[in-house]
This record gives sequence, structure tokens and C-alpha cells, in this order.
Amino acid sequence: MRAKTLYRLSLKRRLIMAALFWLTAMILAAGIIIPKLIHEYLADDMESRLALSMDEITAHLELTDTGQLVVTSSLSDPRFNQPYSGLYWRVQSGDEYIRSRSLWDRNIRFKEKEKKPVALGAKNEPLIYIERSVYLPNKKQAVEIFVGIDKAPLTKTLSDVVGQLWIILVMLFAGVLIFVELQIRWSLKPLNTMQKELNALRDGTQSRLDQHYPKEIAPVVRNLNALLFHYQELLSRARQHAGNLSHALKTPLSVLKNEAAMLDSDTQSKITPSLEQLQQHIDYHLGRARMAGAMNILSVKSTPALRVDAISQAFDKVYAHRNITLVNELDSDLEVAVESADLDEMLGNLLENAYKWGHSLIRVYAVITKDSVTLVIEDDGEGIPDSQLERVLERGIRLDETVSGTGLGLNIVSEMAHSYRGALTLETSASGGLKANLRLLAGQSN
Repeated sequence: MRAKTLYRLSLKRRLIMAALFWLTAMILAAGIIIPKLIHEYLADDMESRLALSMDEITAHLELTDTGQLVVTSSLSDPRFNQPYSGLYWRVQSGDEYIRSRSLWDRNIRFKEKEKKPVALGAKNEPLIYIERSVYLPNKKQAVEIFVGIDKAPLTKTLSDVVGQLWIILVMLFAGVLIFVELQIRWSLKPLNTMQKELNALRDGTQSRLDQHYPKEIAPVVRNLNALLFHYQELLSRARQHAGNLSHALKTPLSVLKNEAAMLDSDTQSKITPSLEQLQQHIDYHLGRARMAGAMNILSVKSTPALRVDAISQAFDKVYAHRNITLVNELDSDLEVAVESADLDEMLGNLLENAYKWGHSLIRVYAVITKDSVTLVIEDDGEGIPDSQLERVLERGIRLDETVSGTGLGLNIVSEMAHSYRGALTLETSASGGLKANLRLLAGQSN
């Protein structure tokens, strides 16, 4: 289910999600790596300065005549002489040591750690420090020199820099994301234009895609225009040929029927079934030709309520002697994705059956779901046995030979509905008559 949801994501959301994921990863990486690099840089810089003081101490370190360690000159950094200044030095050899005045009455202490001991200054503050071992003339034991500085200023500086860094990174994140959003909108603008043109094609306000498109999708537009032109030509020719064939066969078939009527009964019984079968084949294949022409490449829309009203007005006159009342409960705003002529063909066949077999009442209403509309036509006639409900949808099947017809109407409606990705099903109505369920796709809104 989750994979299907991701698959249905729009191109815009996919691009934004990819940019958001990548940008978030980069910002987090920058927020973690850059502070580490800054800390290393500041620590190295402090150690470089301590190394200068270390060199200065080493240069002025001597032994007195009595063998005591002394630093013969004041150091250049005055903080070594300021008590508790945070900058300290100490020189030690065995149990003998000397220290900077900044330590005052304290000494350097160490707390053992796994990698490197932590040195603590006069105020127990953690120190950044360096150490060096040197040998002086006339002294066999090594002299250890320690120089350290309070770590707090570096930590505060780093904290201030990191805070400002995150502000910059957040601003960069928002700025880049806005830029990506604008870039995606601009890049996908041709597809939005194509969608508008496809809507216009669907509504019948234009017959081709007329806008200029980038070279990446221009071949698709050219091929689609060619397909539309080819389809329109085929559609026009198919309907024209179907009409021509209908007129060409109608007159000779009528002549044959008239001539057959003048023959003796034995000859008529042999010829009439063949003529009727020929009539059925002609009606069936002409219906198929009309149906093939209705299979539109793009969606179309029709209003069933208006078509039912128009068809019922004609049938009310044809079947006036039967006193049939049709109740149209369809919403006037309801639309289905079917060409108007094809909807007339399907509804006309179903309503004609209802007028033929109903006793007094025909009810037309709709059952609406998310993507489809089921047009329901119920009559209060004798109905059809449950065992025959599927059989009557087959070509040429007629259950009552006493009523005129070819037995093709329901079959044509079923196949035409199938061509529109719908279906026709039959069942018994609550009043005992026939209930025809014509399921069609709902008309798409703009």
C-alpha cells in the first residue's frame, strides 16, 4: 500500500521530496563537520601560540650556581604575571619545580583520561596545554616544561560560531528550498500548459495541442497531435462508411422483403428467416461500427438527465397507447464520460425495452461512487427469469418472438459500455420487472 502511494506521487512532490532529503542530509553534515573543523583550527591556533611561549621559556631557562632552575627574563605575555589569568607555565625536574606568577599559590593538577590527561589550572579550569622535555648542561635529569591556557574562551567562541553557523545553515536551507520550489514550478510549467490543453481537447474547445513545448516533450506533443489527427480521420470515415452502408443496404433489403411477401407460404418460410438473419447481421455490424467510432481517445462528457428527458419525449409519443409514466430522478449536474450520441444509443435501447415491457412505471436514477456512475433503469413489467439475465446480453437472443426487434439492442449496449470501460448488468427490480444497471465512468471536472 505504501509503495503504491509513493508510486502515485506527482512529479513535483517527487522532486521536492528528493531535494528536501538531499538538502537536509547536506545541512546536517555541514552542521556536524564544520564545528569539528573550527574546533580543531582554534585548538591548533592556541597550541601554536603556546609553542611560542614554550620556546621563549626554553630560551630563558637556566641553572643557578647552586643548581636551581630559573627563568632569567620576564616573558612577553603579561598574563603569565597576572594571578589567575588563565595562562600558566611550569618547569619541573624531579621534585623541583618553578611556576608562573599567574598560578599564585596553586599548582597544575591532572585528571587521568583514556587518551590524554586533563590539566586543571589555578581555578580548576580545564586547560589546553603542551609539554616538552629538555636537557640543560650540568643537569642529568630531564626538565619538563608545561604551558597551558584556559579552555573556556575557546569553548565560548566555538559556541558563538556554531550558533551563528546554524542560523546561516537554516537560512541557506530555506533559501535553497524556495529556489528549488520555484525552479520546479518553472520547469514543470510546460506540463501544466499541456494539461490545460488536454482539458480543452477533452471539452471539445480545440482539436490539437497548439503551444510550443521544450525539446524534451516536443516529440510527445507531435506524436499526440498526429495520433489525434489520424483518429479524427478514421472516426469520420468510419461513421461516413457506416451511414453509406446503412443507406445502401436498406433499399435492396426492403425490396427483397416485399418480393418475399408476394410468394407462396412455403417459399416465404424458407426465405424469410434468411432475410431476418441478414437484417440482424446488418443491424449488429452497423451498431459495432458506430460503437467503434465512439471510443474516444480523450474523455468526453454527457449529461444523462438531459438525454433521458429527450429520449422519453420521443418514446412517450411512440408508446402513448401503453400509458407508461417515466420518472427521471437524475441530477441535472450529473455527468458521465461518454460521447452524447453513444449515450443516446445506450439509453435509447434500455428505455425502449422498458417502454415495451413495463406495465405503467419506469424509474431512472443513479448510484454514484468515487470514479463511476451507475445509471439504473427499472420497470414494473414481467421481468426476466434469473437464469436468462446473462443470456439476453448475447447477440441476437430474443425471449419473446411476438414483440418486434432484432435481439441486438442489449448486446450493443453491453459492448458499447465495455468500450467506455463500463459494464451493463441486469437483475430483477423490487417491483418484479427488469432492473438494468449501466455503469459508466464519471465525467472529469476541470
